[in-house]
Amino acid sequence: MNVTVENLAACKRLVRFEVEADAVDKAFESTTTEFIRHAKMPGFRPGKAPREMVVRQFAKDIEEEVKRKLIGETYRDGIKSQKLDVLGYPDIEEIQFGRGKALQFAATIETNPDFELPDYRGLPARREPAVVTDQDVADAIDALRDQRASFQNVERAVERGDYVVMNFTGTVEGKPILDVAPNAKGLSDQKNFWVEAKPDSFIPGFAEQLIGAKVGEKRTVNVEFPTEFVTGELAGKKASYEVEVVEVKFKALPEINDAFAKEWGAESVDKLREGVRRDLQNEKNSRQKRSIRNQLVKALTDKINFELPESVVQNEVRNVVYELVNENQRRGVPKEAIESKRDELFKAAQTIGQERLKVGFLFHRIAEKEGIRAEPNEMNLRITMMAQANQMAPKKFLQELEKRNGLPEVYQQVIHEKVLDFLHETAKIEDVQS
Repeated sequence: MNVTVENLAACKRLVRFEVEADAVDKAFESTTTEFIRHAKMPGFRPGKAPREMVVRQFAKDIEEEVKRKLIGETYRDGIKSQKLDVLGYPDIEEIQFGRGKALQFAATIETNPDFELPDYRGLPARREPAVVTDQDVADAIDALRDQRASFQNVERAVERGDYVVMNFTGTVEGKPILDVAPNAKGLSDQKNFWVEAKPDSFIPGFAEQLIGAKVGEKRTVNVEFPTEFVTGELAGKKASYEVEVVEVKFKALPEINDAFAKEWGAESVDKLREGVRRDLQNEKNSRQKRSIRNQLVKALTDKINFELPESVVQNEVRNVVYELVNENQRRGVPKEAIESKRDELFKAAQTIGQERLKVGFLFHRIAEKEGIRAEPNEMNLRITMMAQANQMAPKKFLQELEKRNGLPEVYQQVIHEKVLDFLHETAKIEDVQS
């Protein structure tokens, strides 16, 4: 067997294989013998049919089996002999094959990146204090009050902070908004639309022009859409709205008392404050931990650059684009606005995807070197948590994972967390004041 390797690009190789004609003929002979031993021919017991008859009837099958075995075995042995760390499946091209001929074929492969691990112990990070203040607790309580607020109609004119229920119709440069932006129905006309009378509510500059208006009053409101407005057709354009005030509402917040505390599952106001403080502390601790780990990952990736396999990058970029589009849709960004930012999304996805892959390859190598593995109990715990997040029974969720071959991904998630734990434990962390 002869094997040669040609570099095509970063992480991409063309491997050429050649097997001598004698070895090919021996493979034909042994495979033919196997076919004779098991062939079922009319009038003959298995293994007793004449060789010529078996070869004539199964010639194509014999040839395909020889080719399959020889290429498979030669490929595996050749890759091992060249110490190539192959990623994914090869693209095989047959060049020459047949009785009395040398087998020649080529395989285009992608390999895992080849790099030397940088020093990853003692990475630097800064830790800011995670202190919950009395003001933090008061702000959180106010947020809870806000969720229990009631809205009461008032007969007076609109004041800052009131909520205005209105009907409106808008035009841009004298044309109905839908003529300019066909998908902007929500900005064109609405009935009983609520807006808070404060700066930047709804469209910047809109709500402030309603201050002083009374129920039944009609006003013309003039605005200019921001240059970075989410609906591209309206960005930077001036609009005029005919507004009718239907109701003026005052936002009434509940008192902070034991009855209010009980609505949130606490026995008293003091217990509510204790619970809020505890939750805020956990949140700040988690934020502090994320900050440290983000710093450690950046410190690690800044130490090294290496080329990434093209197909893996393309696949990861597609995944990130999908995530970014879904995230924008969940935030209520219109489809046309997402489409208008397609180039920006793709550029961002490339950066995110490449960084993810770089971290993934680094973490994989660190895990190998440090003997970090995902134990069965750790896998079970992660699967149980994922099942709960998806509101599924763990057993059923596991079956779904196995069906779509998702267990390796879960394994990598556990490894990722354990490597982060390791980097955190070995880091040099400096406490600083915020």
